[in-house]
Amino acid sequence: MEGLTGRERVLLGGVGALTAITAALEYAGASDVVVFLVAAGALAGLAWVVSFATEAVGARFGPALTGVLQTTLGNLPELFVVLFALSAGELVVAQYSVLGSIFANALLVLGLVIVAGARAGGGGGIMRFQRRLPNDTATLLMLAVFIIALLGLSANAGDRASRHQVAISAIGAVILLGVYAVWLPSYLRAGKEERTQGVTRLPLRLAIALLATSGGAAALVSDWFVGALDSAVSSLGISKEFTGLVIVAIAGNAVENVVGITLAAKGQHDLAISVVKNSVAQIAVFLFPALVLVSLLFDTRLTFVVPAVYIGALFLTAIAIWQITGDGEAAEFEGFALIGLYAILAVLTFYE
Repeated sequence: MEGLTGRERVLLGGVGALTAITAALEYAGASDVVVFLVAAGALAGLAWVVSFATEAVGARFGPALTGVLQTTLGNLPELFVVLFALSAGELVVAQYSVLGSIFANALLVLGLVIVAGARAGGGGGIMRFQRRLPNDTATLLMLAVFIIALLGLSANAGDRASRHQVAISAIGAVILLGVYAVWLPSYLRAGKEERTQGVTRLPLRLAIALLATSGGAAALVSDWFVGALDSAVSSLGISKEFTGLVIVAIAGNAVENVVGITLAAKGQHDLAISVVKNSVAQIAVFLFPALVLVSLLFDTRLTFVVPAVYIGALFLTAIAIWQITGDGEAAEFEGFALIGLYAILAVLTFYE
């Protein structure tokens, strides 16, 4: 295909083959464990394809718009997983997948990006970037945490408001979406003068075709992934909480892993931070509330009520990313600190 390097052709072929294998295993009646594991790999691969094509489409624009495009389309596999989980009545998986995406991006992926950027920055082990997005992200995440904390405290207290969790969550979702709608245009306007350092190699038609194909494939693979989930987690001896918070989140956020680390290693620090931080902000105040509203159409309703331990983890995550990135620079050890925070949270969830 025109504009592709040999390595990129091999990767695209590998993702296509993995997706085809997942379909074959599903329709051949293979073990749910095998389908589950192969589908998780296919979802990660499809997330990379979406990221790769989006970067080509948005390369002519600045880090702000390109980061938003990559985040929005890169979250397609995760969106489908949550929707299919809700339709199947898997509330735990749906809720923990969303929470896991916030933690994975804000802690694990951001930590890896900082480590890669600090090592490649040539600035004494320091990664430097624009300050606005990290501070905006912390503010948006704190707003989401505020709603989650209030509902969680209400549920634990068993007060009158706790009997109206669905209604309060729906109203809160509308408020979060409204704030995001106000913030996004101003952020894009502020970043419109900046330009990425990348070079567009893919023809626009090819990039759009890849986006459409990978998005459709992600929907199918997500359905198979959720269908195999119940039996697979029982066979593997892991909880649905750990599956959603760690396995689904990491597979669904492969975009931010691959793109963010690669861009940071190339010295494109503003774009790398934009990809990761946009994902945190979008999941917290767009994807999560949007799914809360969409879930009203299902028998299984998604709300902002989460266990107290994860309310605390969300609050501390918002504080950590603000403290580490709010001044526009981050050291390598701070990246490892974020990775360590994620590892501790994953271990706790494993034993839940």
